[in-house]
Amino acid sequence: QVQLVESGGGLVQAGGSLRLSCAASGRTFSRFAMGWFRQAPGKEREFVAAISQSGARTTYADSVKGRFTLSRDNAKNTAFLQMNSLKPEDTALYYCSAGGFHSTGTYYANYWGHGTQATVSS
Repeated sequence: QVQLVESGGGLVQAGGSLRLSCAASGRTFSRFAMGWFRQAPGKEREFVAAISQSGARTTYADSVKGRFTLSRDNAKNTAFLQMNSLKPEDTALYYCSAGGFHSTGTYYANYWGHGTQATVSS
């Protein structure tokens, strides 16, 4: 069992930056790949980014590629999503997750946090 707590959301102007954090409980953090999803009002939850257990591999949605960077610190049981050049369409509730990768390379989530709101004003 893994418990996840997100933080770092807030209100920022377009072009600005936010750094989201995901703190995980337990001693098994390094066994899980980590991922971020987001859900905007009236829309379905969508994949944002994922990182492998060691941090050597990352994957991003096309909409955030080149602007967002996902990293992790296994010693601190924490994952970080650095979001730069933010756009109003990035406004959403951002969820942290812990899971793994299918053999196809697709990330899947087993555990979820409660989310942190990021709002980008134009």
